[in-house]
Amino acid sequence: MQRFLVMAIRRPDCDPDVVQPHKDYLEGLRAGGTLELSGPFVGQGGGAYLLRAASLQEAVDIVHADPAYTSGGWDLTVYEWQAR
Repeated sequence: MQRFLVMAIRRPDCDPDVVQPHKDYLEGLRAGGTLELSGPFVGQGGGAYLLRAASLQEAVDIVHADPAYTSGGWDLTVYEWQAR
């Protein structure tokens, strides 16, 4: 498994009602062993999370199912991360 860093930045038109479904989605990933770390940035402008996936495509597919992504109010970027 590889690690993928996901940067999630809220747009000014972000619907605040999407925050809880996004958190619930991340908790589901955590329970399934896919999510290693997650958390907001200071100032609440967004956050980041660290996924484990077999490929970049699998990581992108996971991110594209996140309510933060599907709502259209956040910019999510996936990076393959060779953390040690």
